[in-house]
Amino acid sequence: MLASIRKAGSIARAASAGQRRYLSIHEYQSMNLLNSYGIPTPKSIPAKTPDEAFDVAKNFGQDKLVIKAQVLAGGRGKGKFSNGFQGGVHMVDSPAQAKEIASKMIGSSLITKQTGAAGRACNAVMLAERRQPAHEYYVAVLNDRVSQGAVLVASAQGGMNIEEVAAKDPTAIITTPIDFNNGLSKAEAISVAQKLGFKDEKTQSDAADIFINLYKIFKEKDATQIEINPMALTTDGEVLCMDAKFGFDDNAEFRQNEVFSLRDISQEEPSEVRAQKANLNFIKLDGSVGCLVNGAGLAMATMDVLSLHGGQPANFLDVGGGATPETVKEAFEILLEDTKVKSIFINIFGGIMRCDYIAEGVIKATKELNLKVPLVVRLKGTKEQEAKQMIRESGLKIEAFDSLDEAAERASRLAD
Repeated sequence: MLASIRKAGSIARAASAGQRRYLSIHEYQSMNLLNSYGIPTPKSIPAKTPDEAFDVAKNFGQDKLVIKAQVLAGGRGKGKFSNGFQGGVHMVDSPAQAKEIASKMIGSSLITKQTGAAGRACNAVMLAERRQPAHEYYVAVLNDRVSQGAVLVASAQGGMNIEEVAAKDPTAIITTPIDFNNGLSKAEAISVAQKLGFKDEKTQSDAADIFINLYKIFKEKDATQIEINPMALTTDGEVLCMDAKFGFDDNAEFRQNEVFSLRDISQEEPSEVRAQKANLNFIKLDGSVGCLVNGAGLAMATMDVLSLHGGQPANFLDVGGGATPETVKEAFEILLEDTKVKSIFINIFGGIMRCDYIAEGVIKATKELNLKVPLVVRLKGTKEQEAKQMIRESGLKIEAFDSLDEAAERASRLAD
């Protein structure tokens, strides 16, 4: 179960590089989705300008609010903005204060432990009422490989890193398999609430209703994960979802138009957005060797061999089995947008993919883009000889190898 929690918390980017993205949405959007299924949350309203933040705070109905930067990253409270402002979560007591803090957040980038040095753009804030928790819980609905179905994962130790809780005390994690068609029964849900320590019938029933409705969202919206951390029992006896994290399966985009309309590409790496439009499986990394490979497994192996020879991959790029010369040219343009790329390594196994198509695309891209970066190519399989002949006859400075080790070593050295 710990493995499933880790999977839900942070899907290893390169390991998932088949590649399907898992849509994430902003906190205020998550709150709206929860509310639409009757799940209670603190009252929350977004604002996209400092003036809007002032108006929201003025008309909120109470003075003591929380203002949160809407950025798709964890650790916002301890983050720092690119303009020097500290913290993505603050208490505010007046409309003027809400406007002042919003002006320091909106339009700047928030840097957290999850964003990297560049941070992520903050284009909105959310103002929410302050609710005082008497106790905090962790709740998640996710897919579990062991049971081969959805499970409800809950813990009475909420408001903290659930992976650490699971590692230190596995008994603190309550895992309940969910029937795919019927969902959780009220009796099953109340049993979980009792195990979590809810004492009276009202709070047990309120928590149970949240569990039941979370699975409804999970199933009906094709979610890959729903994580509530924390779910709180407040000092005035209400059970509320204080924060929410959603992931949705991109394979279901065709039937989840409403959900996918919430996508915020400003929170994504621009090169990855461009690659997705070209049907390329691309993930930006931090090295200096640009990689163009066909097949996720071969791409991972290529990155490993580069590392073995002292090179650092600048990206994961799987062109798939249906790449065309035009697709290869697009891939080159994406690679060359990264100024850290000092060499490019092309490693192709021609099965479904024809090596001569790759060679044609490489030659075309090299000429049209006036390529200055050293290029190392390894082609094996279908139409291999024709591809090698094309490269030889091109007269271009393209270094071709048969051995993966030799090619990776050369690409690594050229990037030094």
